Amino acid sequence: MSKKTIDPKYSHDDLPKVKNYLWYHYHCFMKLFSYLYFGVGAVILALLVFPWFHLFIHDKEKFGIKTRAFVSHTFRVFIKFMSIFDVIKLNVDEREALKNLRGKIIVANHPSVLDFVFIMSMVPTATCIVRGSLIHSPLGGVIKSSYITNTTDFDEMCEECKKLLNLGCNVIIFPEGTRTPRHGRNSYKKGAARIALKSGADVQPLYIGGSDKYCLGKNDPWWSYNHVEKLLYDFKILEEIKIDQYKDKSEPIAAKHLTEKMEEVILAGAEAYCKGDHPCKTLNNY
Repeated sequence: MSKKTIDPKYSHDDLPKVKNYLWYHYHCFMKLFSYLYFGVGAVILALLVFPWFHLFIHDKEKFGIKTRAFVSHTFRVFIKFMSIFDVIKLNVDEREALKNLRGKIIVANHPSVLDFVFIMSMVPTATCIVRGSLIHSPLGGVIKSSYITNTTDFDEMCEECKKLLNLGCNVIIFPEGTRTPRHGRNSYKKGAARIALKSGADVQPLYIGGSDKYCLGKNDPWWSYNHVEKLLYDFKILEEIKIDQYKDKSEPIAAKHLTEKMEEVILAGAEAYCKGDHPCKTLNNY
């Protein structure tokens, strides 16, 4: 994509110069190789592994729970693969707390394309809302059985989320609706708040910090990587938002206030992160 067509919010003209070209091109290659590894693994799961699940698990809800737990495990293997080959570094202070989350709407900022992979690897009971077009991919059968598509009727989507949340599953939603820009900010959409209100689920915000996620952001070139350092993902659990405090308000007002609260908590998490011991090299827009 030419620079002229890139939204200024996602511009990467301000990047520092590459310090070590050998190091840089190695990481570009390994990032693309990781994509290939992920894609091949996904096809193997869809065509060779999950059909066996269907043979022994006929209940749709149980099938979804088992397959999501298995996907969580494979995502952990994938992240380990990227870590071994020096593509990423993952830092999580409260891994056990994430593992034990139950019945929550998980919301977070969204600096990279891999954010949902990291969260689902740490939260075995999590599901997410995915692009409807994936139904027509080799993963279509798994997507329909285990995940929620964004082309689903909204009321039906809320009912599906409520059913999963009542079973103790967690639903991951990125309130921005797209990846967080490198400059400026996206407005938060009310979908996550409306689902939380209809399902009666508390909201667990996360902040994703670390190094600049250039190479995995929106409109970043395929052959690219952070110019000067390894991709660091630093996950912070933030203040939980209790849904009960919004139940006495009308739905439009409650959704508006809850959405504002989500943004406020994630913004506060970003500010605290930047003021701490961690250099704030990502999401300076927050």
